Parts: sequence; C-alpha cells; structure tokens
Amino acid sequence: MTAHLVKIESAPDLVDQVYRSLLDAISDGSLAPGERITQEDIAEKLAVSRQPVLQALRLLKKDGFVRDAPGRGVLVAPLDADWIAKVYQVRGSLDALAARLAAQQRFRLDPKLIEAGRKAARGKNVKAMIEADLAFHNAIYGASGNPLIEQSAQQHWRHLRRVMGAVLQHSRQREALWDEHEAIAKAIAAGNGDRAALLIEEHSQRASKNLAARLAHVLKTQGDKTP
Repeated sequence: MTAHLVKIESAPDLVDQVYRSLLDAISDGSLAPGERITQEDIAEKLAVSRQPVLQALRLLKKDGFVRDAPGRGVLVAPLDADWIAKVYQVRGSLDALAARLAAQQRFRLDPKLIEAGRKAARGKNVKAMIEADLAFHNAIYGASGNPLIEQSAQQHWRHLRRVMGAVLQHSRQREALWDEHEAIAKAIAAGNGDRAALLIEEHSQRASKNLAARLAHVLKTQGDKTP
C-alpha cells in the first residue's frame, strides 16, 4: 500500500531561518513591543515567499512573541516583567543542577568563552552579548551530561534573550556579569558542586532583579515617549 503524504510547501530550514531572523529582531529591539508585522513586509525584507513567513509567525505566536493585531498582521507582544521573573526562577534551578553535575566531572570550561563574553560586554553589539552569555550557559548544560537540562532550558532562553536585548542596551553592569561567570567556572573546575550551584543560582537571581529593574525603567521611558 502506497503511503499518502501531504506535499511540504516550504523547506523546514527556511521556516527556521525566518523564525530566527524575526526572533533576533524582536530580541535586539529592532522590532519593538507593539510594532505591527505583516507577511508581505517581512517576505520582501527577507527576500522569501510568504509561506515560510506565515509558518514562522505562527510559531512566534505559539511561543508568545507575537499576538493577533486588529486588521492585518500581528503585533510584537509586550514585555512582561512578572513572566520573566518566573522564567528566571525555573532557569536558575536548571542552571544549579547543571553546574552541580558539571562539577562532579571537574569540567574546565574553555577560557575563550569568558574572553569572548568580556569583549562583547565592552562593545555595542547586543546580539553578540546575548550569544556570548548563551554560549557560556550552554557549555555548562553540555558538561552536565544530561541532555534534558539543555532541552528544557532552551525553551526559557528564547524569552530571556528578548528581555536581555531590551535592557543590555542601557546596562552598565555587563562586564560584572562575566566576573560572576568566571567564579562559577572556577568552582566547577575545582569540583565544588555546592559552591558552583550556589553561585549560579545567585547569579540567576541577581540577573532577574537587575533585568526587572532595568525593564521597568525601559518600559517607563517608552511610555513617557508615547504621545
């Protein structure tokens, strides 16, 4: 019996590329909260057909980054400080578990991760700052030996990337974060799981409070500029 398969309209990797491009723009603020997005405009700017854009927008809507707009298109979803705080609670627990497991192996993180992070923190490329931070944490997830940790954490990082993009443009504490990262890396390499878990959970809590405060300031500034 011949299987009946539905023809795929567009390549999955193209949909993923459009999704990532839009998510990057939402994360770095190029697409601001409340901004309207239409299939036609995005398709033209990315030089792709409307089909992969439609599918990417559906995924972004499912993940909570865009919502239906009156009339045509969708709107970039507003930033929600309370939701982000809850995301940080979950991520902090996952990071602590990963750090503890990595410490059992006395895993030595590549020093270039710290160097790249400090370099990004001194620059103005917000996307590079976010990617450097993600690379550091991904290295710990990988070192934990438990792939479920990274799979779970990635769901939350999509939202954290966005709020990080909104506030890192104004933050003066970028390089201090890498002092914390370096201390975490040293605790893991020394095999001190308790200290590594404590440091990384405190790091997450501190980041959550700092980002919440910065986000409140950013949102207030945006509100003050609204006519």
